[in-house]
Amino acid sequence: MWILWPSFLMAGAASAVVFALVDPLDVMFLGHLQAGRMTVYTVGFFIFWVMAALSSALTLRIAPRGVELDEFGDPVE
Repeated sequence: MWILWPSFLMAGAASAVVFALVDPLDVMFLGHLQAGRMTVYTVGFFIFWVMAALSSALTLRIAPRGVELDEFGDPVE
């Protein structure tokens, strides 16, 4: 949930911004295939969600690890 929840919120915000500027009926796939509004909204949201989740996962992966402590507060080796 450390990855999915923040990425869900960012996907919602990104969808709101992008689709406030772009009309889904103007989006064409492969130059000639046109989809409905709800399809473009849904696919766009999930694309934004995956991109934000990958970004969050990468950030969590490269974040420095803290020192593990035992029950007495001493570092564990």
